[in-house]
Amino acid sequence: MPDEHDPQQRRERQPQPESDAERRRRRAHFLRELHEAKALRDRVQPRRARAARMRQAMRMRTFRW
Repeated sequence: MPDEHDPQQRRERQPQPESDAERRRRRAHFLRELHEAKALRDRVQPRRARAARMRQAMRMRTFRW
């Protein structure tokens, strides 16, 4: 039976800090899925998607540099 107070075992259970490449890979995967979900929502709800595009266009037109 593992001893919960053993520091050696506690150290082994802690996850290693992830590398920069691993973090970027996970982020890219998340952003791909997010984009895919937004595209699906736009196909399923075209009227709402059109309204959102129009609001975004209005925001861009009224934005002052």
